[in-house]
Amino acid sequence: MAVLLGGRAAEQIVFDEVSTGAADDLVRATDIARAMVLRYGMSEALGNVAYDREQSAFLQPNVPMPQSRNYSEETANKIDIAVRVLVDQALERAINILQSNRGLLDQAAQDLLQKETLNQPEILKLKQGIVFSVHRIDKPGLQID
Repeated sequence: MAVLLGGRAAEQIVFDEVSTGAADDLVRATDIARAMVLRYGMSEALGNVAYDREQSAFLQPNVPMPQSRNYSEETANKIDIAVRVLVDQALERAINILQSNRGLLDQAAQDLLQKETLNQPEILKLKQGIVFSVHRIDKPGLQID
C-alpha cells in the first residue's frame, strides 16, 4: 500500500499539497485495506473474523456482487477506523521512505524532466541508493478499542 501511495506522498513532500493525480492509487490502497479488515481478518481490534465474503455474479465472475451488511453500526464504525489506520500508516511509511531518500527523489524527477522515461539500468542505478524505513508506525489518536 505504501508503494501505491508513493505519488501522493511525493506531492505532499515536494508541493505541500495533494492533487487528483494519485486518486486511483488512493482508491486501490483503500480497497486493499478494506479487504484486509473485512475479508482476511487482519485487524487486531476486530479479531479473526471475516465480515465480508466475496461473491460474484454468475455471468460476470470477476465482478463482486454487492451484499447486505451483516454486522452492527458499531462494528461498521470500527471497520472504517481500522481501514483508515491502515491507509494512514501506509501513507506515513511512504512519506518516511521518500523523506529519507529526498535526494534520489529529486534526482529521479530531474532525470524524468530531461528524458521523459528511464530505462532499467538507469532505474537500477537510482535504486542502489534507496534507504528503506522499516519501523512500525502507531498513531495513538486512531486507536480502535
